[in-house]
Amino acid sequence: MKLAELRDRRLHALHIARPALTEPAEVVARLGALQAQDYPGTLWAIGLRTQGAGIADVQRAIAERKIVRTWPLRGTLHCVAAADVHWLFDLLAPRVLKKFERRHRELNLDAKQFRAAERVLLRVLEGGAQRTRQELTECFRRSKLALEGPRLYHCLWYLAQHKLLCFGAPRGKQPTFTLLTDWVPAAASPLSREAALAGLALRYFSGHGPASLADLARWAGIGLGEAKLGLASVEKQLDRATVDGVPHYFAGEDSPPSAAVRDAFLLPGFDEYMLGYKDRAGFLDPQHADKIVPGGNGIFRPTLVLRGRVLGTWRAAERKRELSIELEPFAPLSAADRRLLSRAAERYGAFAGKLAQLA
Repeated sequence: MKLAELRDRRLHALHIARPALTEPAEVVARLGALQAQDYPGTLWAIGLRTQGAGIADVQRAIAERKIVRTWPLRGTLHCVAAADVHWLFDLLAPRVLKKFERRHRELNLDAKQFRAAERVLLRVLEGGAQRTRQELTECFRRSKLALEGPRLYHCLWYLAQHKLLCFGAPRGKQPTFTLLTDWVPAAASPLSREAALAGLALRYFSGHGPASLADLARWAGIGLGEAKLGLASVEKQLDRATVDGVPHYFAGEDSPPSAAVRDAFLLPGFDEYMLGYKDRAGFLDPQHADKIVPGGNGIFRPTLVLRGRVLGTWRAAERKRELSIELEPFAPLSAADRRLLSRAAERYGAFAGKLAQLA
């Protein structure tokens, strides 16, 4: 398979080029998980993949507990479907917790403090309550627990890995936290490890393929051995192609990519098109990587994509009731490319409920 077809098929599988699903929660379930460090960007990541969705539709799916925001993959914030959150933690949390043991020692966080924090949270979040980070800080302070800044973050993160809490519905611009089992009750019959690895592999290759075994391992934060076990269980359900000598897997029942993949797209920062794969060289020239992640600081900027290649960054500046889309292309754009990007800006504006135009 040539790189051009690889890019086309990924845009197709990721529902960027063909937003055929009508429910935000369906999109999240189909992809398995979406990066969610930047909350406004996450709303757009889901919205651009959902046919006709506006920002209120995505917010409603979160408020109705159909989509859960928490730290299931690699210890990093993601949105996942409610039906998937418990088995993902059962499968992935042990490895993630092991990886962060040293960091917790550096922060002087130990089992005794985690247990004390758990008791406080069980009390203040009882009955489905949702509290902001500042409110939780005050609760810990009254309980004589010195949990602020990084110590507070890692304590909440640790207890989320143990399925105690997750994000609730935002209160204005402030995120809230709530008890996971109140927000999304666990299934009566947990998945076996083998079934979970198989489900993870099938979801990834169907929603991100064509992709390699190394891509799956990196995305899920599992070892290559576990990735192989998962793939072995579902390989007969997938098609296989070779890219630069490496086997890639994808959902063969999908129709071939449509002409829409040749379009232009304004993707949010941290989008799965950028972060869903180990190797980005097929769609991003390495010389421009620092423009996407300035200084290698881990903050991924929103990207503009033309014909499957990342060719610049963008940002939306609010002007009263309008949005001015400011482009920073890596090279001058043709008039035809600007027309495509103008349509992409209109799509973003429709999602946000505002008139959006290129600056």
